Amino acid sequence: MIPAIDLKDGQCVRLRQGRMDDSTIFSNDPVAMAAHWKAQGARRLHIVDLDGAFAGVPRNGELIRDMVAVMGDVPVQVGGGIRSEEIIEAYLAAGVQGLILGTRAVNEPDFLSTMAIAHPHKIILGLDARGGMVATEGWDKDAGISALDFVQNVRELPLAGIVYTDIDRDGMMQGLNVEATLGLAKAAQLPVIASGGVTELADLKALKAAFAATPELLFGAITGRAIYEGTLDVAAGQKLLDA
Repeated sequence: MIPAIDLKDGQCVRLRQGRMDDSTIFSNDPVAMAAHWKAQGARRLHIVDLDGAFAGVPRNGELIRDMVAVMGDVPVQVGGGIRSEEIIEAYLAAGVQGLILGTRAVNEPDFLSTMAIAHPHKIILGLDARGGMVATEGWDKDAGISALDFVQNVRELPLAGIVYTDIDRDGMMQGLNVEATLGLAKAAQLPVIASGGVTELADLKALKAAFAATPELLFGAITGRAIYEGTLDVAAGQKLLDA
């Protein structure tokens, strides 16, 4: 179970289907929110710099450093506007454990390959799909390639894994697209973090069942709106996944 904190204008928010004009503010203190999820038993934290995703460069870097510090030995993964090696190295120096590359990784596969080799098992491919097709630029643009086709070329890279988000389900409280997540994991033969639509314990049960034959391909599940609105409890979700 990986709690998500999405940052917009220095606040903790959740979007619906990635639309910046459809956001809900859940906290004005993201550092305190990070500490809260740590106290709830989170073993990893997912942070997205939404402003950075749209700007193409980090916009909440200092805030993220403070959040990493409060998490202590709990790993933190960050995405949003990470489009250069300098940014990657700055985040690694700040203690970030996983760097999620999305837009530039899709637009320039050679960049993804170079960064994965330079920083083995620190780079996470962020694949966001709408109707199975990859979206970039903060989910604003269609990349013109399917997620399944794209991962055929990354199987041999020393990636930490793939964050796969079904945009149609993200923030909509409609449940995971388990079938698509499993299909992508099998195609990539890399550990996948499921994202988009994790709403209740039943979603985690379905995810576990789907990956029962290939548990090594399931890294975890990101959840955002559900844990803020109370339809899913972090500790309960983790206990189910541990069972």
